[in-house]
Amino acid sequence: MEITDSSAVDHPASVELSPAKHHDPEISHIERVISPEVDNAIKKDQIDMSRVDKEVQQYISAGQIEIDPETSRRLLRKIDRRVLSFMVITYFLQAIDKGTLAFTSIMGIQTDTHLVGQQYSWLTTCIYIAVLIVEYPTNWIIQRVPIAKYLGVNVICWGTVLACHAACHSFEGLVTVRTLLGIFEACCQPSFIILSGMWYKREEQAARVSYWYMMNGGQQIVGGLLAYCFSLIGNDKSLKSWQAIFLTYGCISVLYGIVLIILMPDSPMRAKCFTEEEKHLMIERVRSNQTGLQNKIFRAYQVKEAILDPQTWCYCAIQIFTTLPTSGLGAFANIIITALNFTVLQTQLLAMVLGFYIIIVLLSSTWIVNRTGQNLLVMAIYLIPSFVGTIVLMTVVNRNKSTQVGLLISYYLTLSFWSAQTLTLSMVSRNIAGQTKKASVVAATFIAWAVGNAVGPQVFLKRDAPRYFIAFSVHLVCYSLMLVAIFFLRWWLKRENAKKDALLRTEIPEAGDPDMVHAFEDRTDRENVNFRYVY
Repeated sequence: MEITDSSAVDHPASVELSPAKHHDPEISHIERVISPEVDNAIKKDQIDMSRVDKEVQQYISAGQIEIDPETSRRLLRKIDRRVLSFMVITYFLQAIDKGTLAFTSIMGIQTDTHLVGQQYSWLTTCIYIAVLIVEYPTNWIIQRVPIAKYLGVNVICWGTVLACHAACHSFEGLVTVRTLLGIFEACCQPSFIILSGMWYKREEQAARVSYWYMMNGGQQIVGGLLAYCFSLIGNDKSLKSWQAIFLTYGCISVLYGIVLIILMPDSPMRAKCFTEEEKHLMIERVRSNQTGLQNKIFRAYQVKEAILDPQTWCYCAIQIFTTLPTSGLGAFANIIITALNFTVLQTQLLAMVLGFYIIIVLLSSTWIVNRTGQNLLVMAIYLIPSFVGTIVLMTVVNRNKSTQVGLLISYYLTLSFWSAQTLTLSMVSRNIAGQTKKASVVAATFIAWAVGNAVGPQVFLKRDAPRYFIAFSVHLVCYSLMLVAIFFLRWWLKRENAKKDALLRTEIPEAGDPDMVHAFEDRTDRENVNFRYVY
């Protein structure tokens, strides 16, 4: 179908329902921000090619193709091997590179670089201020360039910057390289959200996001073991233990970045590692997502819709209320554990247990979501141990071996809220359609993520050590506000689904798209009356 007026594509007009159909205020409230041309296309079961990316067009022209379950599983295994494996390794390197500061905090870096007062806290905060500044530009770039190549270049850059940490001898030097680290790492998670929606079906995305996100726990395990080994070097050598760890991790990241550029596919359409038949089927697998695949055209109305959508603000709120506690607990993890009267070497090894606990939290929460389909309720349930652990840390005094162990377990329990982070990211991937809208929501989500991470270490005040009552009080407030955001979002998404069901049933049944003809068109979740939210 040809569209002669291109402005109708980028500035769609609302279509008013006939007066006779406005009897239900809940139904008439729904704005159908689709153009008349699109309305005709829906009625005629024709694809609006002006809304489909040119690379995608050549793979979907034949219409819907039935894929048997065995073929789908075979394709999924291939995608996991070639895409998920790189996402997992990349995120592991990012997590261990970023988390190295926590391990070196008790290896002499504070003394050798003459850090005083809140300067150590600022070394974490400056990373997220950098992310806050570059997040929208990097999402704009991600939408328009080969993702894997862009990601690989950034990995090489952050590896180089990480290695330069070893040459720093002052706060000014460290804050410079930490800021640069934040700039280059900013593209990692947004790229993975886009890739998850591009390669995986909606029901597969929560697990895949959890697989790469649980590398935060993996880096605690491997990082703790390696930090223990590096600690044995000591600080009486020309290359001190904390310098050796930065230099080693940085060089590994640079080499890996080169491999990433060469081997990781940018998209199903550009994947040279798969046959043409496999590419057709991989694209067809995600038709049911109804979130499109990729589109390089900027549509201003989708930005407006993203800003006005309550979903966006709920996702941002959850990100702030999870990352504010996360960044502080992460940056001060070893300091908090050491304060419980463990030695430096014991602390490095106990960090490994924390890593195992994070992995258990993420895997178990994802398993429950897959069994029940209840994303937001699972988030709320996993907040309970965080409340309990934080309250124990604030009220119990470390007097003997029993209270020492009890407080350590309580500290581990505080990290239970991590399930909310990974499930929120997967919901952004599954619930937001329209490529410009998705880029805008992803950018907003990670700006909120950066704000929380930037503020988090600042609530751990040096004068409040070692109990950090102020910090843990702030965390309790965050958990409480997160519960409010979770239950509001659940109510809102259920309400929107009910509206769409009623709209198709009584108002515009002709807009039903059972064959998913329009699934790859660049339309938002609110434009597409056939789209349903997961909650």
